[in-house]
Amino acid sequence: MNDRATLADAIFRPRAIALIGATADQTKNNARAQRVLKKAGYAGRILPINPRAAEIMGDVAYPSIREAPGPIDHAFIMVPAAAVPDAIAGCVEKGVKVATLYSAGFAELGAEGRAAQDRIVAMAREGGMRLIGPNCLGLVNVTDGVPITNNAAVEAEALKPGWLSVVSQSGSMMGALLSRAMARDFTFAKLVSVGNESDIGAGEMAELMVEDEATRCVLMFLETLRDAPKLAAAARRAHALGKPVIVYKLGRSDVGRQIAVSHTGAMVGADELAATFFRENGILRVETLEGLVELPRLVLGRTPPKGNRVAVLTGTGGGAAMVVDGVGLRGDAVVGPTTEMRERLAAQDIHISASPLIDLPMGGGKGQYTTVLKELVASDHCDAVVAVLGSTARLRPTQVNENVLDVYDGSKPIAVFAAPQADEAIRICDEAGIAAFRTPETCADALHSFLNWRAPKPVEAVPPAAWRGAAERLYAVGAPRLDEAQACAVFEALGIEGPGSRIVAAPEEATGFAGPVAVKLLSPDILHKTDAGLVRLNVEGDAAIQATVADLLAIARDKFPQARVKGVLVAPMHRGLAEVILGYRRDPEVGPVVMLGMGGVLAELKRSYCVRLAPVSEATALEMIAELPELKLIQGFRNLPRGDVAALARAIRSISLLACLDGEAVQEAEINPLIIRAEGQGAVAVDGLIALG
Repeated sequence: MNDRATLADAIFRPRAIALIGATADQTKNNARAQRVLKKAGYAGRILPINPRAAEIMGDVAYPSIREAPGPIDHAFIMVPAAAVPDAIAGCVEKGVKVATLYSAGFAELGAEGRAAQDRIVAMAREGGMRLIGPNCLGLVNVTDGVPITNNAAVEAEALKPGWLSVVSQSGSMMGALLSRAMARDFTFAKLVSVGNESDIGAGEMAELMVEDEATRCVLMFLETLRDAPKLAAAARRAHALGKPVIVYKLGRSDVGRQIAVSHTGAMVGADELAATFFRENGILRVETLEGLVELPRLVLGRTPPKGNRVAVLTGTGGGAAMVVDGVGLRGDAVVGPTTEMRERLAAQDIHISASPLIDLPMGGGKGQYTTVLKELVASDHCDAVVAVLGSTARLRPTQVNENVLDVYDGSKPIAVFAAPQADEAIRICDEAGIAAFRTPETCADALHSFLNWRAPKPVEAVPPAAWRGAAERLYAVGAPRLDEAQACAVFEALGIEGPGSRIVAAPEEATGFAGPVAVKLLSPDILHKTDAGLVRLNVEGDAAIQATVADLLAIARDKFPQARVKGVLVAPMHRGLAEVILGYRRDPEVGPVVMLGMGGVLAELKRSYCVRLAPVSEATALEMIAELPELKLIQGFRNLPRGDVAALARAIRSISLLACLDGEAVQEAEINPLIIRAEGQGAVAVDGLIALG
């Protein structure tokens, strides 16, 4: 089923729903799906499937889906895992378009469950049927009154049609988001639990929701990224339509680093890669569950800000200071009033300091708060404003109308934080469409997400001529891992200067070198040769070079008898103004990335680096260079010699082009170090590795 509109109809607006595993026993979870459909007033046909019942809840029951009258658009499968294959087969025979699997016992249990899951997916695909789940709680189309779920929260809440849609990899968190948002009277269009994502994943579901007319904002609760390209496409389409995509993602740990073969793989964690993926695709990310619920009103109908500057106005210093701390710790700028603003306010007998926190005195003159807030909203020195409310918000909640709502013209986001428990004031803000926050932590979280929101990075078209030569050299190797000489040859084909190495097979071949050289064992099986004592620097004179070659070969035979030794590399010593590590990796979640960090033997000890999705342009490469404070030393800092920053930018772009190679060929690649020479003299890769997928 390739037509997106047809798929959306089958998922959200089916004409008939088969409930496979339905039961008349109201104490069982399987009964809930039928109850919530009836409670919602679903207008289509409900077909309970149970071999031991003729009727369930007033609907005719059928012993199997094969005997139920068609056509059937959607099946909700609630049988044990062992019975799922037959249910899938029956759905395929009946021409069911989509099946949602509440049933568990598949990939979440390990390899055996994964194999069973793969088999049912193959059956469904062969029959032209799509799957949601397994191990999911289903979905709810609130707009049209179509709940296909066993979620208890859906049965408990009186759902009102609205503008928020939710995609959750966790069924229970779908219910948690629903209940939390309902407490604020936020309303929903669609909610979906995708479970194991055996077929339709979170990204594809987001694509469907973005096109939904009722949906104005998509919230996502993610544990991992399984279909990043589709999520990226959904986010880019959402940006074009003015529909924010907001994500809360678990999995901030570094699981998976231990299997990496390069420093790049070891240094860059899963969460850093996810953050890069979200930022470059225009997705807003929050760190708190409450922020996921409360951020939408701050961003709805807006575009990414120009900067990350926020002004804070308060009459209660302590409450505002907590927000300021949270914002500052996240790296955002809290800006004070401009000189011109202070002068205008002083002319109205309102005197404020230049402090970043604008704290009006208790009992200040009537209208002072509103007057200052108007100035902040109209000013271009900040990108958002926080209005902190004190005890008055609880004692006289309607005063929020005068202090805040009368000022709000929609030109700039206002985040209201009520320091006391002020439910009525919060409700008034909610009804007016102004973002209101109950805690300083959530307020700071939401502000940081908005202030660091950026438009999706343009997708660059790369001509094949830029990488075709590298591909030819890479494919000619015919091995899963390239040795240093082969890797540097690929980098040279991409336009990165190589070390000028010569391979010698025996000591007597090491003659005729002018000046000091670097001597390294050449083997694709020994990755970090410095740690193994197989690299010697500043060796000079034929006798010394020959002795070093003999020594390295002897060490390799002794310590690494199984390693393939192709000889010894002898290369001129290269010197420059700085050393960086330049890496490429095809991440299993977010896809190809390029990393720039401080290089040499300290690469893993000094964790200073930045990451982008690959490929990158030279302009993006220059942004990466600007992010590393150490590289300011080669950009004219305190009149120090300038390095060839342009050559470094070209090298970053060049290695990122490995993402363009057909067949996802390269898993990891790295230059460590890349030596940056003086301005106009280029950059040289003196060590490298490439591991294939």
